Amino acid sequence: MNQLTKLLIEAGPLAVFFVTNSNAGIMIGTGAFMAATAVAVLLSWHLERKLPIMPLVGCFFVILFGGLTLWLDDDLFIKLKPTVVNLLFATVLFTSLALRRNVMKPLLGTVLNLSEEGWRILTVRWACFFVILAVLNEVVWRTMTTDAWVNFKVFGILPLTLVFSGLQMPVIMKHQIPDEAEAKEPARAE
Repeated sequence: MNQLTKLLIEAGPLAVFFVTNSNAGIMIGTGAFMAATAVAVLLSWHLERKLPIMPLVGCFFVILFGGLTLWLDDDLFIKLKPTVVNLLFATVLFTSLALRRNVMKPLLGTVLNLSEEGWRILTVRWACFFVILAVLNEVVWRTMTTDAWVNFKVFGILPLTLVFSGLQMPVIMKHQIPDEAEAKEPARAE
């Protein structure tokens, strides 16, 4: 699956959440978000024939916190979901570093071939970024309206994540290990 398709599948549920919340409110928006997230995971599986780990974890928490939101008729739970998920990801990354078992390498090792130092730097940066996202989510939902929080979730977190990802390119380029096929290929005279 190409990166644009992957991005559209992963961002689709947020778009559904935004539009439905704008037109029908947070409760119906939450139900639509739950359904769209499940559909996105199933679509990813159908296209790639494997379950994507991060979207699958995200789907579990959307269903859990969305279900609590609908069952208890309290939007607090859907607002807490990003905080809990981001802190969970940060905890897993920091714990993996402490145990010297970097979990990013198995997750991204098929698309990136980095030195151990590169993996460590990326892991620390992503763990810190997840903590920042958790704090930002807490500040926004506690100080703004529900609609402003939804706008932040859709138009704030996703762009921040894309910019942060792009800012990691210098580390990736510096610590990239060439593929064996590229390393064995003789240099061409130009």
